[in-house]
Amino acid sequence: MNGKQRQTLEDVFFHPVRSGIRWDDIENLLIAVGATIKEAEGSRITVTLNEVYAVFHRPHPRPTTDKGAVKSVRRFLINAGVSPDEYT
Repeated sequence: MNGKQRQTLEDVFFHPVRSGIRWDDIENLLIAVGATIKEAEGSRITVTLNEVYAVFHRPHPRPTTDKGAVKSVRRFLINAGVSPDEYT
């Protein structure tokens, strides 16, 4: 995991929840922790990591996420056993 991906992981787990994280950075983070990403209908993607499955919507027209999406990604990572502590 490179420095940018570590920073994105920290941003996802930051309290209070941050908005405005670029979705591309979140997808790169998911790939870095070993997730499999598949395209679905429309702006949806399916993500699988450690037998945990989630469907996310890519934000549009802006490339940044809102707080709700960040919370969903955080919950997915926690359920998949990922925490910032293991990558510092």
